[in-house]
Amino acid sequence: MYPFIRFAKEMLKFRRAPRLAPTGTHASTHICWPWDLDPWIELNNGRTLTLFDLGRIPLASRTGLVPVLRARGWGITVAGNSTRYRRRIRAFQRFTMISRMVGWDRRFVYMEQSMWRGGECCNQVLIRSAITSSEGMVPPGQVMEAMGHAPESPPLPDWIAAWIAADATRPWPPHVPEDAKLHLPA
Repeated sequence: MYPFIRFAKEMLKFRRAPRLAPTGTHASTHICWPWDLDPWIELNNGRTLTLFDLGRIPLASRTGLVPVLRARGWGITVAGNSTRYRRRIRAFQRFTMISRMVGWDRRFVYMEQSMWRGGECCNQVLIRSAITSSEGMVPPGQVMEAMGHAPESPPLPDWIAAWIAADATRPWPPHVPEDAKLHLPA
C-alpha cells in the first residue's frame, strides 16, 4: 500500500521549509518500518522506489513546481529510472534521503535521489519524469518559465547523458520471445 500517512507527514513537515532553486537539494530522514521489508528483513527494492516519492514530492513543492502544476492542471509522472542498490537498510534503521533535480532536456526532467546511512550510500536512483497536460507532455523549459526561471537547463552530467543515449537504443515495445507469446491475450 502507498505510504499516504508518511507522505502527508513529509508534506506537513516541510510546508514552511525555505524555498529551493530548481536544482536545490532536499534532505529528509526516514525509518525503515516492518511493512517496508522483504523476506530477508531488509528494505524491499520496490518499496525503495515508492519511498523515494517521500523526497521527490516535497522537493517539487519546495522548488515551486507543485503550485504551478496545480494552477495549470498539469501532472508529473515517472517516465523511466535506473537504480543502484549497494548497502542494506534493515528494519528500524534510520536513513537520510537526498533529492535533487539535476536538469532537463526538451522532453524530460531528470532527478537524482539517494539513501544514506551515516556517510555510506545505500542506493541511488536516476528518475526521468514527464510533466503532462490534457494535450500531452509539457516541455520542461515551458515549466521552468511558468515557475519564474530561465528555460535553459544546466548541463547534464556525462553519466546522465550516456544513460539517455543508451535508453534511446532500447527497443519499444520490448521483444516478446515466441514461447512467451502463448501467454499474452490475443
